[in-house]
Amino acid sequence: MLSLFKTIRHAIATWWSEFTLQTKLLAVATMVVSLVMSGLTFWAVNTIQQDARMNDTRFGRDLGLLLAANVAPLVADNNLTEVAQFSQRFYSSTSSVRYMLYADENGEIFFGIPFWEAEVENSLTIKRRIQLPEDYPGDGEKPMVRQHTTPDGTVTDVFIPLIVNKKYLGVLAIGINPNQTAVISTNFTRDVTIAVFITIWVMVILAGVINALTITKPIKELLVGVKQIATGNFKQRIDLPLGGELGELILSFNEMAERLERYEEQNIEELTAEKAKLQTLVSTIADGAVLIDNNMQVILANPTAERIFGWENADVEGNNLLHHLPLSVQMEIASPLYEMAAGKCESAEFRIFLNQPTPRTIRILLTTVLNVQRESIKGIAITVQDITREVELNEAKSQFISNVSHELRTPLFNIKTYIETLHDYGEDLALKERKEFLQTVNHETDRLTRLVNDVLDLSKLESGRNYSFDGVDLAQAIEQTLRTYQLNAKDKGVELIQEVAPNLPLVMGNYDLLVQVFGNLIGNALKFTKAGGKVAIRAYQLDFKPSHTQSAPVRIEISDTGIGIATEDQHSIFERFFRVENRVHTLEGTGLGLSIVRNIIDRHRSKVHLVSEVGIGTTFWFDLATFEEKAPAILIEPIVEASKITTV
Repeated sequence: MLSLFKTIRHAIATWWSEFTLQTKLLAVATMVVSLVMSGLTFWAVNTIQQDARMNDTRFGRDLGLLLAANVAPLVADNNLTEVAQFSQRFYSSTSSVRYMLYADENGEIFFGIPFWEAEVENSLTIKRRIQLPEDYPGDGEKPMVRQHTTPDGTVTDVFIPLIVNKKYLGVLAIGINPNQTAVISTNFTRDVTIAVFITIWVMVILAGVINALTITKPIKELLVGVKQIATGNFKQRIDLPLGGELGELILSFNEMAERLERYEEQNIEELTAEKAKLQTLVSTIADGAVLIDNNMQVILANPTAERIFGWENADVEGNNLLHHLPLSVQMEIASPLYEMAAGKCESAEFRIFLNQPTPRTIRILLTTVLNVQRESIKGIAITVQDITREVELNEAKSQFISNVSHELRTPLFNIKTYIETLHDYGEDLALKERKEFLQTVNHETDRLTRLVNDVLDLSKLESGRNYSFDGVDLAQAIEQTLRTYQLNAKDKGVELIQEVAPNLPLVMGNYDLLVQVFGNLIGNALKFTKAGGKVAIRAYQLDFKPSHTQSAPVRIEISDTGIGIATEDQHSIFERFFRVENRVHTLEGTGLGLSIVRNIIDRHRSKVHLVSEVGIGTTFWFDLATFEEKAPAILIEPIVEASKITTV
């Protein structure tokens, strides 16, 4: 029973909550009006009934006293026939009397209208007694009045004692019918009240239906439409055939939604165009760029960042950045990212070494992105710079400085030592000793000169200096280079071999720069080739043509049977300041020769290649374009990174 009550109460509460405020107010107002009308009706009916009851009581008392005064002597004389006749005439002459009963002092009815004793005895064969009220005074002189309700209305019962010469003879009971006028008035008032009550509720229900059809439904439709517009659904329309102000309101709403939809389409097109511009701009940035929101969700990542972090096959946009970062990066920047999102700091910088997907060193810069008013943080911009080459160059520079310092210190120390010795003990030294000292000083001075020249040559090549290119006779340049190194090769016991094809065409180039290339390559070959080895320089024209309008290029090869270059070092030997330091490399050098070679060949629009094996030897080769008869060219080429050198 309790659960049923809770269910009913919940259903009523749910039903009531679905009503609008207007409907609830209307229901409350109707209830108040109904209660007021019911209260007024109850008060009116009650007043009428009280007045009728008082009139009936007064009338019954007076009528009973009048009747008792006329029949009491007859009852005292036991003249019942006269009592019956008088009572019959009195009963017949008025409609107000409902019944008349005569009882003796013991309460036994001996006569009554509309029935009397003989009829009772003959029909019912029973004795009837009058049931007097408990508070009836008995032999008192004043009548007693009471009322009881019947289907026909309230009947007034009047009990009048029959007393003659102060002797109690019995009681006369008279029933007085209700006042018909009062009954009719009461019934009319009740019927009117019920009719008014029903009319009010019918009118309220009709008003509610009309309101729902004409006002509430359009308002609900408008409310739903406004909510849809607020959520960004500008395709919402209201289709209700209404006129008047509501119709104009609906028409205005549809026009507003249509305009907002057009504005949204325009904004989407503009935003799409701006996003495309931004993505294009970001994708062209050499550094990696990642944009995240305050929840660490990736908004944008350019191809460089995807390549650095290995995201080429991963869809990271819309996902948490920290879930896709390498563990070392995640551990380093997770805490600063959350601090920046909370507004505790504005920027941060990190240098991290990565093992995957490829070993590299990166610099990560974190910067907060603020709104236009610079009041709240909208996201975090992450710049990722690959500084692997920078780190390697710094290390190479440090190594170069160390090497140059060592190379400078040794000859300077030797020069100073021998000069001081000559200065202090020159007269005491033999002529042969003085010559040896001077030869040593001259040798060390040559070493210093070569070192300075290498540095200056590399600086000139990388400074963008203009060089004039014209036809160059390779045979002449090679012959000049070999004459320079012939004595050096003879001293070391190394055989110099020249294999230049006859009738070679002129090549496009700069004579002095090509002589420097040949000198550096042959000098290195002699330096790393032991006695009994061979160094060969070859020049020949290739068989294929790069195009129908150009001749076949000329290939130059410099080979040796020296110590060779390890595979792991072959990709770095053209770097500035790089020297191969291993158990077989104990010779002097600055590590600039091959870097100079690479820069010169790059300016000739070609590339240096090499083939080498430790203990077997090394071959460097490159191709030069043949010279076409036209005006001399002046070429200024940008510096080409070492990563463009092809190693086979």
